Amino acid sequence: MKDSFSFFIIIFVLFAGIAGCSRGKESLSGKEITVLDNEKWWGGAVLDGRNSPLNDRPFAYNQFSDCKTNQAAPFLFLTRVGLSGVKPLKIEFTGNKIIVESFGGEIESGKAGETLRDAFLYGSKNFFPASGKIPDPLLMSSPQYNTWIELQYDQNEKDILKYAENIMQNGFPSGVIMIDDNWQDRYGTWKFDCEKFSDPKGMIDKLHKMGFKVMLWVVPFISSDSPVYRELERKKLLIFEDSTKTKPAKIEWWNGVSALVDLSNPEGSKWFRGELQKLVSQYGVDGFKLDAGDPESYLGNYSFNDFSPNDHCEAYAKLALDFPLNELRACWKMAGQPLVQRLRDKSHTWEDVRVLIPDMIALGLIGHQFGCPDMIGGGEWTSFQDSSVMDEELIVRAAQISTLMPMMQFSVAPWRVLDKANLAICRNMADLHYRMGHEILELAEECAVSGEPMVRNMEYEFPGKGYEEVRDQFFLGSKILVAPVVVKGQRSREVIFPEGSWQGDDGSKVKGPVTLKIEVPIERLPWYRKI
Repeated sequence: MKDSFSFFIIIFVLFAGIAGCSRGKESLSGKEITVLDNEKWWGGAVLDGRNSPLNDRPFAYNQFSDCKTNQAAPFLFLTRVGLSGVKPLKIEFTGNKIIVESFGGEIESGKAGETLRDAFLYGSKNFFPASGKIPDPLLMSSPQYNTWIELQYDQNEKDILKYAENIMQNGFPSGVIMIDDNWQDRYGTWKFDCEKFSDPKGMIDKLHKMGFKVMLWVVPFISSDSPVYRELERKKLLIFEDSTKTKPAKIEWWNGVSALVDLSNPEGSKWFRGELQKLVSQYGVDGFKLDAGDPESYLGNYSFNDFSPNDHCEAYAKLALDFPLNELRACWKMAGQPLVQRLRDKSHTWEDVRVLIPDMIALGLIGHQFGCPDMIGGGEWTSFQDSSVMDEELIVRAAQISTLMPMMQFSVAPWRVLDKANLAICRNMADLHYRMGHEILELAEECAVSGEPMVRNMEYEFPGKGYEEVRDQFFLGSKILVAPVVVKGQRSREVIFPEGSWQGDDGSKVKGPVTLKIEVPIERLPWYRKI
């Protein structure tokens, strides 16, 4: 068995200078690496967080045009080694063997120390340095409210104002309110639908007076039956079917078939950014939820200039940097930047509740500190078609998981679907997040400089103690241990306390390391502060 230093030399020599293929049409021969005993792998894609560390099962992932409908990056971390590519990677794990290839550019690696934290910080410093900036503080200091589940495709002035009024009347803190899909005239025609909004600027003024900041949902698609489409086609600012640029590509996505703004062309990015700035100046909009952008939609023989589908996804995320109030659901790279990354839409199921914590941990381990664990109770709209099947306990426990995350986002209205007792619990959780807002912001500012995740797994904070597989508790920073309930009907659970002294939300004091069974009634979110 080779020691860790020899292992570093081997992977550096084998990976350095590997040539990549173009557009994913060629395959590299691959380089095989033997992993040392007890070394674990993290990284690659957020959606693999629920199965991390990745060593214990066969694993294959081709990142070209595939972010797994969420965030992904060409970054992998061994317990003691950081590994990064400039372009998408093709990864295969089998037993103790790893094969990594790159679709263009070199693969770099380096020995970082002896822990996952060492490897991550090596990657942060060398591959995705922290910007030192945070998104708009209100996104973290107060709950967010999204109109999607309540209004779905019927976004309208009257019901948006009613939703905001109900937030206040039910005793929830004001915060950011996100107006979702179908507020606009057509995709790419970023003007309020006049049949649904009689006075959009007046509506936003009212929301501001109520203490809200306002975000609008947008996508990079263009409806093909619009004047905007014809203008962008004439200016060659759409993605075309081939390099002759004679026919705009028809891109299929979840709302149909549309054209796509060409963000590989600087003029395309300039046009899109200008449309967003118009919404800010004309209506007083504060920021944007930039939805879609998934490279999975772009895989085909399209003319991206020198871009790959992944590059186009990255260029879309860069638009958000102009707006501190932002949110992305799909993203390639862009780690270390002041961008809000939300987990993909979850169904209203306990299976999806259980992946919130490990996926949020995975988000941090590819360099995205400022994360949101999806909408409370789920953001997958088909789960809410029949309100008679709403699981009140699920909504309560999902709210508790979000409470001490960097952000918590409501969408389905708790006052509509919960009884008085469960509504009070959700309100208490929103109040707790609000009361902890200053501490969450302080942590965000620290992590914006250090590059460290805000949400951390136990292995990151207490390495080498056998905590790699713990997926139902997490750290907020280094001092707050959070142990929510993620199983239906559970009213007690075991909590793993690392070394140190811990004071609980219930006033209890625990000396670690120890594993204790605690009582967790429906109203309780167990969390402990390191003394």
